[in-house]
Amino acid sequence: MARLKSFVARQSLAALVLTALIAGQPVRAQDAPPAAQDAVPPGSSRSGAASTRPSSPAASPSTAEQHRLPADSTTTQTLELPGRKLSFSATAGSIRLFDGKGEPQADIAYTSYQLDGAERGSRPVTFFFNGGPGASSAYLQLGNAGPWRIGIDAARVTPSSQPELLPNADTWLDFTDLVFVDPVGTGYSRFVASGDEVRKRFFSVDGDVRSLSLVVRRWLEKHDRLASPKYIAAESYGGIRGPKIIRNLQHDQGVGVSGLILLSPLMDFRDYSGSSLMQYVASLPSYAAVARQTKGPVTRADLADVERYASGDFLLDLVKGEADVEATNRLADKVASLTGIDQAVSRRLAGRFDVSEFRREFDRKNGRVTGRYDGSVLGIDPYPDSSHSRSSDPSGEVLNAPLTSAAVELTTRKLNWRPDGSYQLLSGAVNMSWDFGRGITPPESANDIRQILALDPKLKLLVGHGLFDLATPYYGSKILLDQLPAFARPPRVKLVVYPGGHMFYSRDDARKAFRSEAEALMK
Repeated sequence: MARLKSFVARQSLAALVLTALIAGQPVRAQDAPPAAQDAVPPGSSRSGAASTRPSSPAASPSTAEQHRLPADSTTTQTLELPGRKLSFSATAGSIRLFDGKGEPQADIAYTSYQLDGAERGSRPVTFFFNGGPGASSAYLQLGNAGPWRIGIDAARVTPSSQPELLPNADTWLDFTDLVFVDPVGTGYSRFVASGDEVRKRFFSVDGDVRSLSLVVRRWLEKHDRLASPKYIAAESYGGIRGPKIIRNLQHDQGVGVSGLILLSPLMDFRDYSGSSLMQYVASLPSYAAVARQTKGPVTRADLADVERYASGDFLLDLVKGEADVEATNRLADKVASLTGIDQAVSRRLAGRFDVSEFRREFDRKNGRVTGRYDGSVLGIDPYPDSSHSRSSDPSGEVLNAPLTSAAVELTTRKLNWRPDGSYQLLSGAVNMSWDFGRGITPPESANDIRQILALDPKLKLLVGHGLFDLATPYYGSKILLDQLPAFARPPRVKLVVYPGGHMFYSRDDARKAFRSEAEALMK
């Protein structure tokens, strides 16, 4: 999930994007300390000069061994599915990362599935990353593409739902091998070095990309898959992470990637920061979709009028500002008619609803709030008389318990890998520690997308969204993709939108349809 998971809910984007990026020491991935000449160039400091920050206190060998994850566990598995049977090897294990001095820094856990009898040189392999920052890969593995799945439709799941692992008829294993990666601080991944400096390096936009790119390269080397067609699939904050990982692989790791698959991505924080008017343009079609689905099924085609209005008269009236009372009342009344929110409330807010305001006002008369990850999911407002919103997300937090339990069950029982410590599905500590920005420039990956597509004309991009996702609205991606040059237009770059939320794949029809799109991309 998610994935941006708790980022916007935690504190404002404007505050976070002003945080300076902490320069990183080089990080390397090996099973044993590497030779000095293999070091990856360090990140640059905010001023552009080479970092002179001393390296973090290295863990002593005994300390590092105390924190080491257990040896990899590889098991043979057979999956009985409708019309077919899949036999494959499953590996739950980790890759150790070292700094430029060969000192151990972190163990990154992964789960991989490789189909038996396939020609490894031509068989695709896909690496999956969720977002957050601070989210493990369990959402994509157990909700979407892995061999086993649990139900995660937030309209039906509660925290006490039984996390029953069932064969996933919609697994992607038919057409690609699968590697699900948990960044440090998520899943069972952990630091083995002490001190704040190592955390500052990993918990940053660039440090995260460097470390995960190394994990991809090292997994390919470890499993003799460098010749395989390679794909990256990333969700939510993965819209920042995924393109930058491919750029790093191309530029620094010497690894080519055939395709990028983004699920519910955010690719540019600038339009969601401070007073940007584009946040209202991007969100309006999803607000209208939430309202219209209460009266029956909705598709993107049903929102064509809202999309035209959002990029047309709505934007024009926004630009005129609240100084133009006539324009403000006009757009406020139109927004009220599209969303069903009381006209007086819309006028009070000048037709400019941020996500938290929309979620609370949409069904406030009945004491209910919408989900952030899926606006079509309604939950009880625990404080209906409060002057401000104090509710959790009924479409997101309900998944924490069943997904955590299912991930532990899968890892320790089916895959026979038993790390000590707790499994972290979604780490607030990682999210709170994350360094998002460089000075006043919020993170974005639009430029990385241009670079990777320009450098490799064979690389393809698939972007999937849910209509009712209020965290990363689909229309924001549509606007961004429309700005790309001719070399990055359809069919090479494709946007698909389904009824659903941030985890649109939680709905059967959307999951099956997106699986078909991913399979077509790899053929």
